[in-house]
Parts: sequence; structure tokens; C-alpha cells
Amino acid sequence: MTDTIKALSLKEPWASKILNGEKTIETRTWKTKHRGPLLLCCSQKPKSQISGKAFAICELNEIRPMKKSDEEEACCELYKGAYAWIIENVQPIIPFEQKGQLGLYDVERSKVKLASGKDIEYKEKQSSLKKYYK
Repeated sequence: MTDTIKALSLKEPWASKILNGEKTIETRTWKTKHRGPLLLCCSQKPKSQISGKAFAICELNEIRPMKKSDEEEACCELYKGAYAWIIENVQPIIPFEQKGQLGLYDVERSKVKLASGKDIEYKEKQSSLKKYYK
């Protein structure tokens, strides 16, 4: 296991909607091979309680082209080139300052502590193709 976790920056109000369980699909115009733990960070603007901070971890389980039926869970309308990032098991963390970046980026795992006080169990996902190619 590495000493870092992949992180993704989001803007408000979508960051809060994920934290509150209203949004379970994040949309992007790009995809990644990464599956597994993902640290969620809120961009500096617009200002909110979690702006400029890492605020939760989740599991990124699937990325696929967005469908019309995803609109409610994504809290947005279908748009050209959109990918639906299916996120599950969102858990609040003790927020800490984190400068956002474009794309996925690495953050030290030692900074991440669950708000519940429980230990984080990191389960690295393997590409679904790996089961066919050993």
C-alpha cells in the first residue's frame, strides 16, 4: 500500500451535496483507470465551511458514459462528453487544509482521519480486466 491517496477537487455546491448524500454520481469530461479510495476536496471558491479543505473519502467504483437516467443522482443535466463517476461509501473526515489541483492528485494518507474516530480500511480496487489477465 502506498503512503498516498488519490484526491479529487470539487466546487460548491456539489461538494456539500456529496457530503450530505444528495449526489452519488460526480461528472467529468475525462475518465481515469483509478478505482478504490478517493479523497474529496473542496475548491477555494465559492466560500463555504469546507472551502479549501479535504472533507470526505469515498470509493470510486465505476466510470462510464453518463446517461439521461443519471441526472438526478448527478444533480445536473446530461451534457456532451460527460462521464458518470459512481461513488459509494462516502465518509466524512476531520477536515484539513488542502490546495486543490486539476485531475487526480496524491495526498499523504497520514493526514486523513475519519470524523467518526474509526480507522480507515483502504481497499485498493483492481481493474476488472485483471481477473481475466493474470
